[in-house]
Amino acid sequence: MRPLIAFDLDGTLVDSRLDLAETANEMLARYGAGPLPVDTVAGYVGDGVRQLVIRTLEGAGVHAAPEDAQAAFVDIYGRRFLNHTRPYTGILEAVHDVEGIARLGVVTNKPEAFSREILVAFGLARSFEWVIGGDSPFGRKPDPSGLLHVIRESGSTPGRTLFVGDSAVDVETARRAGTKICVAAYGFGQARQPIALQGDEYVATAPGDVAGILREFIDTH
Repeated sequence: MRPLIAFDLDGTLVDSRLDLAETANEMLARYGAGPLPVDTVAGYVGDGVRQLVIRTLEGAGVHAAPEDAQAAFVDIYGRRFLNHTRPYTGILEAVHDVEGIARLGVVTNKPEAFSREILVAFGLARSFEWVIGGDSPFGRKPDPSGLLHVIRESGSTPGRTLFVGDSAVDVETARRAGTKICVAAYGFGQARQPIALQGDEYVATAPGDVAGILREFIDTH
């Protein structure tokens, strides 16, 4: 039985801050509002599109129907989501290094279609056997249902699973599922809510740390 490694997407595998921020600001412009700073919008990411849109509207002081604003956001993002988004340096190599000795999945709150297109664009689609999006029947993280589904499908166990993510939502998801945790501290997931470390986590301070952590986890599990 090979161990399982599951990843968050935004802020963990790819740096998507600028595309998300520019999309949010183009949406705001439709309502006559000025732009928000990139780091501000990045702090709104992590709980799915709807929450990102609601937080953006509130942050800009815009009163609009969330459903309409969300539709506008998705339309805009569909035109620009690969303008600036790129894998973090060293992440492609880290994934390819372990794909033959571990089973790999993605569990994200991003819609599944966008997630798959991003993975295809950077040659990662074949590496991941499972891609669970925030619009899946399993619900959004920190609900662990999507991660637990991947664990069951892989034949692994929570104790032989590592979940890699950059936000407090990801850490809570891993803890609820009973898996090991690798905090991608280089991402933007802690912009809104810092992670309370308990001391039993792996911590990747830089993207280049991920490869070694994955190898260490596999070697000991």
